[in-house]
Amino acid sequence: MASDEHTPNVPAGAELSPFDEEFRENPHPRLKALREHCPAHRDPEFNHVSISSEALVREKVRDHSLFVDPRKARDGDWVKNFQDPTNEREPSILFLDNPDHGRLRRMVAPEFTPRRAETRRLMVREIAEALVAAIEPNESGEFDLMTTLAGPLPALAIGRILGVPEEDAEDFKEWSEIASAGFFTGPLDPDLQAAGMSAGEKLEALFQREVQNRRETPADDLIGKMVRQQQEGAEFSDQEILTMCNLLLVAGNVTTSDLIGNGSRTLIEHPEQWDALRNDPDKMAGAIEEMLRFDPPVTVTGRITMTELPVGDQKLDERESMTILLSAANRDPALHDDPDRFDIERGDSEHFSFGGGAHFCLGAHLARLEAQEAIRALVARFPRLENVPGGARWKQVPGFRGMA
Repeated sequence: MASDEHTPNVPAGAELSPFDEEFRENPHPRLKALREHCPAHRDPEFNHVSISSEALVREKVRDHSLFVDPRKARDGDWVKNFQDPTNEREPSILFLDNPDHGRLRRMVAPEFTPRRAETRRLMVREIAEALVAAIEPNESGEFDLMTTLAGPLPALAIGRILGVPEEDAEDFKEWSEIASAGFFTGPLDPDLQAAGMSAGEKLEALFQREVQNRRETPADDLIGKMVRQQQEGAEFSDQEILTMCNLLLVAGNVTTSDLIGNGSRTLIEHPEQWDALRNDPDKMAGAIEEMLRFDPPVTVTGRITMTELPVGDQKLDERESMTILLSAANRDPALHDDPDRFDIERGDSEHFSFGGGAHFCLGAHLARLEAQEAIRALVARFPRLENVPGGARWKQVPGFRGMA
């Protein structure tokens, strides 16, 4: 760990990256050290400011004066490492500021309200129960949770919502995982970046086909609704529709798969809570919130300053980025007593795992519902599960945490 006379034992650089094996296996001890010693820390290796306390994270994710568009960062800033300078297309709403962020978010927001998500519960339950029923453990009683349940469920669900033919769901899931990993890893792994670009091209070709199909044959699915809005005069382009489809696929699939995987793994490690949930499925909603708090699929977000800005004991320059460590804030003792204890009956499992402010996760309610139904079906079928020793392998994607 990096240290000096003012900040002893403060991790930095690659030590806070999933490319570091110890951090990848369990990031929380290092996040705790960072939060306790230096909640606003200028990383000497990567030259960016990380914030990790509940108070600072809450303040910055809700600060509407900050940017998210990495193109607005100054030259040489940390976030520039994750940009493709040859890509001239507008980014998704994840990396757009107003007015474009609001204009495009409104295009699909009605489809992701809590009430609208709830109307899809039976559809999601049907998918979850079918996937769990189809699990066939091998002669040793083992199976891979990611490939049998956590991966397929969100792909099948968002595919139905968008209107993508079910026969394409497996390809969509595979391509979305590769595209996401390639995009967020960037130049840290050129081979993965190239594979991600190839997968993204395949996704776009399929979405182009479906958009054209909706022009010829209107439909009431989400692609059809976006096309209809455009035909009725809404101000967004064909490319923005395609970008939104890709975002919903990548963000909706990968992160929800990771939530199901991380949550199931943690629940299995606490068999008494597995039993409690099996005996009383009404505890499921609270259990999912605790899973999100304890080991979230999205671990960081970012903001960019408009002007010089003090952050804790650091001072950021104009157009400088900060990395907001959501996982660290989730386990701040200022937010929860005994924060390193996993407890599905905690009651108030407040967390920052969906971000906050104007960029609060659009699909949060759907993700919660999908995780509830996936784990409900899993617990109902299996009285007890155990993690196979040495069988867990974590992905190496910065900013995300999930099982490979």
